[in-house]
Amino acid sequence: MVGLTILKLGGSAVTKKEKPFTPNVNAINRLAGEIRKAKVKPLLIIHGGGSFGHPVAKKYKIKEGYRTPAQALGFSKTHYAMIKLNKLILNSLIRQGIPAVSIQPSACIVTKNGRIKYMEIKPLLNLLEIGFTPILYGDAVIDLAKGFTILSGDQLASSLAVNLNAKRIIFGVDVDGLFTADPKLYPTAKLFKELSLGKLRKLKRNFRKAKVTDVTGGMLGKILELTPAIEKGVPAVIVNAAKPGRVYKALRGEQVTGTIIKAR
Repeated sequence: MVGLTILKLGGSAVTKKEKPFTPNVNAINRLAGEIRKAKVKPLLIIHGGGSFGHPVAKKYKIKEGYRTPAQALGFSKTHYAMIKLNKLILNSLIRQGIPAVSIQPSACIVTKNGRIKYMEIKPLLNLLEIGFTPILYGDAVIDLAKGFTILSGDQLASSLAVNLNAKRIIFGVDVDGLFTADPKLYPTAKLFKELSLGKLRKLKRNFRKAKVTDVTGGMLGKILELTPAIEKGVPAVIVNAAKPGRVYKALRGEQVTGTIIKAR
């Protein structure tokens, strides 16, 4: 779709991750205000699970797939948790006068071994063409190989960016961008202002050689999920959604503190 912007709001940006089932109401309302003020069309929003979806999914091991009948209830609880968070965000957007419409990923997406195998995007495309702002989220979904699994909002953002020929992806997280190390643990870590996909992959290889987990605080792995979209020429901009005005500036295309990732 011509000029489409995909805004991915991480769970850390819309919930208080240290407190299960606790939304960050102030952040949600502020972000809804920034989205309204930016007046970007067409816009598609995706949000993560944060303290809503993750604790339940982890407890019942939903990502690993179907193993016991008891997990069925866990699947339902995980999905319900995401619906609750989605309703809070949806309500905030509507109160700002944004014609947001929720789309349930588990009703239109099937995965195989954790990767999207099929997605019905026609209703989503029609909503965008009319002028609505669709809002999706990471969800528990049916998987052809595992029975079910967790579909991350990151993979969803990348897949939709490719299928809808998006102009850009804005990634709102709880840090300023991608750093040389986890800035929450290493204050001297340096921010990458711009990266090519090649440099991003090299960074990942260096971490593996050093036999360390993603020292950027898990951010690198999440961003690498966007590789298919970036390869297609869709740039990704990582900004700190916890800092007032950052998402607004990114939506407006203004200069903003963050990391830009391009194919080359």
